Amino acid sequence: MKALLMICLAMAVQQASAQSDWTMQQCMQYAVQHNHEVKQTELELDNYKASKTGAIGNFLPSVDGYIGAQYNFGRAIDPETNGYTDVSTFYNGYQLSASLPVFDGFSRLHALKAAKASELMGRASLRQRQDQTALDVLQAYTSVAYYDGLVKMAEEKVEETLLLLKQVKVLEEVGRKSAADVAQVESQQAEADYELTRQQNLYASAILELKKAMNYPLSDSIKVVGDGGLVMADSAIQHPTPNTDHPELQVARYRMQASKHEWHQARASLYPSLSLSAGLSTTYYKTLHNDAAETFRNQMKNNMGEYLGVSLNIPLFNRLQTLTSIRKAKNNYKIAQEAYDQKQLELTKLSTEAWNDWLGYQKQTIQMEKKVEADSIAYQLTRRQFEEGLATAIDLHTTSAQLLNSKATLLQCQLMAMVKEQLVRYYKGETIWTE
Repeated sequence: MKALLMICLAMAVQQASAQSDWTMQQCMQYAVQHNHEVKQTELELDNYKASKTGAIGNFLPSVDGYIGAQYNFGRAIDPETNGYTDVSTFYNGYQLSASLPVFDGFSRLHALKAAKASELMGRASLRQRQDQTALDVLQAYTSVAYYDGLVKMAEEKVEETLLLLKQVKVLEEVGRKSAADVAQVESQQAEADYELTRQQNLYASAILELKKAMNYPLSDSIKVVGDGGLVMADSAIQHPTPNTDHPELQVARYRMQASKHEWHQARASLYPSLSLSAGLSTTYYKTLHNDAAETFRNQMKNNMGEYLGVSLNIPLFNRLQTLTSIRKAKNNYKIAQEAYDQKQLELTKLSTEAWNDWLGYQKQTIQMEKKVEADSIAYQLTRRQFEEGLATAIDLHTTSAQLLNSKATLLQCQLMAMVKEQLVRYYKGETIWTE
């Protein structure tokens, strides 16, 4: 007995450690720290800061280094005499240069002021996004609590109609209630079941919306407890996930890959650049009013010169522009990553919501079929009583309108089940249309 008690206590402690009460403020704080759009806005703010750094760097000098080597053969310029020669020569040059713009019409000054204003705008945008995320979580949190209350009310209504149906059936056996009364109560019981299922679906949708706003794992459970807090616990429930080849995911993934290569391209600016060159040149000249000039063919041949060269450019300091470009490209890559994760979360939420709705509408269709059957029996019995003078025209109209409303709701459930089934197939990556 003691061993069993210890096992129960251990399981209770484990469950308590896996679950924790979250207040509304904690949910909003979690969302602000983990929301993908907030992270993207933070990275955009860092881009503005990088632009400001680049604007400051424009006030600094730029320094470049150059090393070149060139081999000339054929007719070329002699670097020693600066005259023409047909002797092969080798030329090697070194250069170190620095430049500093002195006056540019205050262009750099205005660029710096614009960068500072953009940074302040980025800070304000970040605060706006954080506040909007908190408000979205507040709305989603309230919806979860609201639909949870409606589910409990619907459950109480189902229990009440079940008890009433048992009582009416007993009264029918003793002759105090008619078959029409039983059919009416059966219709109410089916309607209560339908309403419970509908509220459960709305509650599940509200839960998914809260998880999406918080960027909370969809595989973890969230439920409302009596004090209005939320209990979040790990869950083994596997929700349907969209296909990785979904077009929207592919677009986000390729955009992320492009941003990654642009980042690597920007980093390449830190390395020296090596270039090879080769050329072929010739000239033709003629002194005017002189008929003794060489022919065009001979001059093209005699003045022919060729060269091969190699040059190495070394970027030493370009006023922080390279570092700024790398920083912004890296941030853009991270922004694309956050956008991809957000799109994946959004599609997973939509896929799960479509799956839940599909199952819900299937269940609602079965329940509404039972209600249509019960309303049809009630209408037929009321019509018979009306023909026998035991029911009024108002009773007949009421049961007829109730039957018509049930049939319309049944048709809606059938059509929505078909639509949700197509959505489930779409999020799984199946083709739902043909060309």
